[in-house]
Amino acid sequence: MTSPLVPALKARIENRSARVAVVGLGYVGLPLLVEFARSGYHAVGFDLDPAKVAGIMAGTSYIPDVPSSAVASLRAEGRLTATTDFSELANVDTVNICVPTPLRKTKDPDMSFVISAVETIAEHLRAGTLVILESTTYPGTTDELVRPILERKGLVAGRDFFLAFSPERVDPGNPKFNTHNVPKVVGGMTPECAALAAALYGAAIEKVVPVSSPRVAEMVKLLENTFRAVNIGLVNEIALMCDTLGIDVWEVVEAAATKPFGFMPFYPGPGLGGHCIPIDPFYLSWKAKQSGFEARFIELAGQVNGSMPLAVVQKITDALNTRRKAVNGARVLIAGVAYKRDIDDMRESPALDVMHLLQQRGAEVSYIDPYVPKLDPAHGGFNLESLTALDARTLESFDCVAILTDHKVFDYAAMVEHADILVDTRNAVKHPAPNVFRLGAPAMTEGRTVAAV
Repeated sequence: MTSPLVPALKARIENRSARVAVVGLGYVGLPLLVEFARSGYHAVGFDLDPAKVAGIMAGTSYIPDVPSSAVASLRAEGRLTATTDFSELANVDTVNICVPTPLRKTKDPDMSFVISAVETIAEHLRAGTLVILESTTYPGTTDELVRPILERKGLVAGRDFFLAFSPERVDPGNPKFNTHNVPKVVGGMTPECAALAAALYGAAIEKVVPVSSPRVAEMVKLLENTFRAVNIGLVNEIALMCDTLGIDVWEVVEAAATKPFGFMPFYPGPGLGGHCIPIDPFYLSWKAKQSGFEARFIELAGQVNGSMPLAVVQKITDALNTRRKAVNGARVLIAGVAYKRDIDDMRESPALDVMHLLQQRGAEVSYIDPYVPKLDPAHGGFNLESLTALDARTLESFDCVAILTDHKVFDYAAMVEHADILVDTRNAVKHPAPNVFRLGAPAMTEGRTVAAV
């Protein structure tokens, strides 16, 4: 039975008179807020961080994928605002929840941010409001966790308010795909909930993909990232195998990628980073265990990927041994600490694990990353500042330089020329050299390649 509140909300969504809100203004929330404002809505962002709110109100962006000029223009047009006053939620028609969903140290889902956000929304929820959860989570969250909280005061989902799940699909630093042109999967508690959510996203995003329920939409997100995690785990294991067999894994992958069907290239690296790929498979395996199902394949991939920082440290240790140097007391420079190329995102960065392991073995660790000028206690407990430049003298002052993030601005030719030892975990150095030791590839000694020891 159709709720009598549907036509009015649908009309406000379609004529852009709806007042839309986004809770959580990070890498997902701010780009979404901007897209809603661009499409003609009055968009209100909510966040606990006053610095983020102040920045938006001043017309500046702290997210690299969102130019400050876009924020400033929308602020000037009066279509974009931000606040720390969550009582303003009582005045909105739609709410998108874009808060973090990290893992606890026990690898269990930490739903505290979602619960806090939903409880706050429930305090101010009024009849006829559309609530959409975007935070990545386990199947059943929308129905089992979010819905009961929102219904505490007597409003019923699908009748008095509308509830849906739509997984975020943000890829920071991707120049081709962004919030506007990545298809949006939507699953509603009822067909009317799904239709309203699809109408809202359809105003701001090029393509909407409806599915039958929030559980399906929740599972879609986990499948996408578990697919990547498992395949990266496979190629990481192949890289370690190639290391011992004296085969160049990068050459192998590139050759295999020429097959026009049945193969998709994935590349090895120092470990998984970012908010989704290292975390989502554990959400899935945790939920499976609640139902008595053991996700052995997924957990094995997690173990392989989790072991890669240690493999990198071993590679550094072996490279130092070729110079009759111990890792204990060695001066090691880490080139790149962000979790991927050309961004400042430090979430789950494997570089932090590598640095910790090196310090535990007595190495003196420094780093350079133009996107991360400083590491503070929030970044794995470090208190370091990035080097600002890599001249010949600086490179020659280190016993080893290790490339963990292949930023385009790095001068790799200078690294090869002046570093005594260069450990490359990203295939940034394309041509072999006697002082270059690549992850998943044989070392070169006196003009020939030899298998790793």
